[in-house]
Amino acid sequence: MKLPYTAIAVLASLLLGCHSAEKKKTTEEEKTYADVEVVSAMRNVMWKGELGSNIQLDSISDKKGLYGIGPVSYLQGELLINDGSSYVSTVVTDSAMKVTKTYKVGAPFFVYTHVKEWKQVDVPASVKNIKQLETFISNQVKDMKKPLAFKLAGHVASAHIHIQNLPDGAVVSSPQEAHQGQVNYKLYDEAVEIVGFYSTEHKGIFTHHDSFVHMHLITQDELQMGHLDEVEIKNMKLFLPSK
Repeated sequence: MKLPYTAIAVLASLLLGCHSAEKKKTTEEEKTYADVEVVSAMRNVMWKGELGSNIQLDSISDKKGLYGIGPVSYLQGELLINDGSSYVSTVVTDSAMKVTKTYKVGAPFFVYTHVKEWKQVDVPASVKNIKQLETFISNQVKDMKKPLAFKLAGHVASAHIHIQNLPDGAVVSSPQEAHQGQVNYKLYDEAVEIVGFYSTEHKGIFTHHDSFVHMHLITQDELQMGHLDEVEIKNMKLFLPSK
């Protein structure tokens, strides 16, 4: 049965309308945030013993608005790039560390991105520890493209950070072996910045198997920096990439 011309016109209009709506929806969903680059994977280091450099940080050409975290090659330190400044922390003693600003260093795995603009979010007083912080961030980024970087700035009542310090020549085939020589440091009542990366899809790649976040902390005086294991937040602001 042939449809009259008016019916065909109405049907075509409806189809075009649905297509436009779908296109608009797709465009909305495809709003992009700062692209995150991932080099190798944490699990390759922990389980396969791939300790050598898979990236030299000075090979990242664009340093403006650059953020990144990872371990030093052969698990002999921690790395942090915070707004284009690259920091390397290494163990001196069980109670002392050395923090150096340099790009002349490599990493077995690394995650980094460029963020030009941030939007600020107040962290509620009820958010005190990493698990609560992870939940808070999850709620804030529901509609954002992931993975993504985030930043925190303010005061912590206390924090536990560590620096990898694998002995020369050590062989790694498990997380337990990878953490040989690791040194833990405790901080109290410090002004700090924390750079982190969030993803629900990168466990074992740049987050641990039981977390959606990986964070490195640096004190305001830039004398202490390491992988963040525990924190008691005193007063902080959260920064998320602007669209």
